[in-house]
Amino acid sequence: MRFYKNQHQFYIGIDLHARTMYICVINNIGETVFHKNMECSRDNLELVTNTFGKDIVVGVECIFTWYWVADFCAEQGIDFALGHAYYMKSIHGGKTKSDKIDSEKIANLLRGGMFPIAYAYPKAKRAVRDLLRRRLFFVRQRAELSVHLQNTNHQYNINEPLTSSRMRSEVYRNTIPQKFNNPATLKMVNADLAMFQAYHDIITKLEFQIEDSMEVQDPVSYSIINSVPGLGFILSLTILYEIDDIHRFSDVGKFISYCRLVKCSHESAGKKEKGGHNKIGNVHLKWAFSEGAVLFLRNNERGQRWHDKLVQRYGKAKAMSIIAQKLGRTVYYMLKRREAFNPDKFYGDKKIENKDSGGELLA
Repeated sequence: MRFYKNQHQFYIGIDLHARTMYICVINNIGETVFHKNMECSRDNLELVTNTFGKDIVVGVECIFTWYWVADFCAEQGIDFALGHAYYMKSIHGGKTKSDKIDSEKIANLLRGGMFPIAYAYPKAKRAVRDLLRRRLFFVRQRAELSVHLQNTNHQYNINEPLTSSRMRSEVYRNTIPQKFNNPATLKMVNADLAMFQAYHDIITKLEFQIEDSMEVQDPVSYSIINSVPGLGFILSLTILYEIDDIHRFSDVGKFISYCRLVKCSHESAGKKEKGGHNKIGNVHLKWAFSEGAVLFLRNNERGQRWHDKLVQRYGKAKAMSIIAQKLGRTVYYMLKRREAFNPDKFYGDKKIENKDSGGELLA
């Protein structure tokens, strides 16, 4: 957990919502000098910041509406602190809660050096990252439709099973309605196929648009990540845009923890417990490396032999988790050292346990 430690003359805490923002300003000796609920607008925020000069910091909790506040502060040259939503909930929780109280607590956390900060993603790359995330959402919706069609096929015990790998072929999809005779079932299948086609068209267009937007990011870093077997166009871009700058992670342990590839230990009075908090970190990096681990083994005899050894020792589930973690560690060092993938280095490390991560392998 990182905290905002910089000292200022004034600290501005904002309990931000979609249409309103409760602003609290306290000075460096803890006196509340401004406390008001206002409409969300740049003009109102500029009125407050101009009143208290440039030696200020603005802090907001990490909810979906923080983009415009961060952009405003960057344009005005004002320090901005984005609060980690999970950690802030545990720190400033109380018996009584209101927008007025929350804004004051945010300001006091800033002043006391106890404001837990999240990474404020830069504006220039934010839109492409969000586009990649939206594409992933549509892909999952399309996959659900494919699964429902396969389940329907099994319900009626049709001899020829539906193949998910062939569902992207329009010619193959057109043959599916012929398998069903019941009029109501046929309508349901046709509805699934129509939605599948709509999602497929949207995903295809988005992939072309994402490719056109690649110039925003570092092409050298993309080539480095893309050199890893199994990390294709979309996975490489997802990893690249979710990381942004690899140097914001001081060591590999912090990086793979951010990627949700380890379980951190929980210890007290010499006793260790299985920890929770598995959802702290970046879910999109977790997906990218987990998906990459599966694709890494395709047509990779050396990788498959390594996988078989891991399965014998740890079981199938943990074996895939080990491979995903190893890919995460490898990508970290590749980006740090500006080196392409080296299979000899990758397989040469026989020590599977990650000692520098401060955690256990994610099963």
